[in-house]
Amino acid sequence: MSNAVFFRRMRMYLLYLVLFMGVIITIGPFVWMVLSSFKSGGEIVRTPPTFFPEEPTLNNYRRVLTGIPFVRYFFNSLYVSTLTTIIVLFTSSLAGYIFAKFEFPFRETIFVVFLSTLIIPFELIMTPLYLIFSNLRLINTYTALILPYVVNVFGIYLVRQFMHQIPNDLIDAARIDGCSEFRIFAEIIVPQMKPALATLGIFTFMSQWNNYLWPLIAINDMLLRPLQVGLAMVTQSQPTTTLYDISMAASTLAVGPVIVVFLIFQRWFIEGLTLTGLK
Repeated sequence: MSNAVFFRRMRMYLLYLVLFMGVIITIGPFVWMVLSSFKSGGEIVRTPPTFFPEEPTLNNYRRVLTGIPFVRYFFNSLYVSTLTTIIVLFTSSLAGYIFAKFEFPFRETIFVVFLSTLIIPFELIMTPLYLIFSNLRLINTYTALILPYVVNVFGIYLVRQFMHQIPNDLIDAARIDGCSEFRIFAEIIVPQMKPALATLGIFTFMSQWNNYLWPLIAINDMLLRPLQVGLAMVTQSQPTTTLYDISMAASTLAVGPVIVVFLIFQRWFIEGLTLTGLK
């Protein structure tokens, strides 16, 4: 075996080792959470810790489903996340199409102004946003959870960049054939944007599903709380102790929809990240 072949194999093995360590670091906490959801509270905090549950139990899941309004919290998060994602996909795709394929005065300036809002932290606008919704009497409503996120600047940017790869000749041909602008958008542009829309949809759904700070402020009604806020309130309800067993079981159930969404759209998600354009 020549030295070149030896070093090439060593580099390959080293790459595999680094990737394997990356996988362990990435999925390790998730596996620990799932296994801990079948342990008792005492076993979770035991020293030295156990990796696999010594006496597996479903009592943690039973307490989550019967002891707290978990199903209601789950529905709230699912409803808000799904509806917000649908609206964001529509507004971002339409705005991205306009910014990419239409010529109008100050187009680039307006787009730069839009992008500049990404540097504004949410904590800075949180107080005036609460006052606006309070004056509109929208506090403690689903609208308060959805409306602040229906325009996604990152989504507009993502769609606009992807849109540049769609030939203008395709749009011009449709216009010559007599298609209206909205029909061009709905029947020609949107089917071409599946990778970008899938990527944006996953990001938006995950962001809304894990949203905590704004729902914590905007929702006081227990039955309107989204899942993350509701579970935090329950697991922290006892100030002297932390309910690790319930927290692990609830977190395992809460992560399910995000995994399902990703598995459904993963093919378009990967293609959207690489922005390969037309096939």
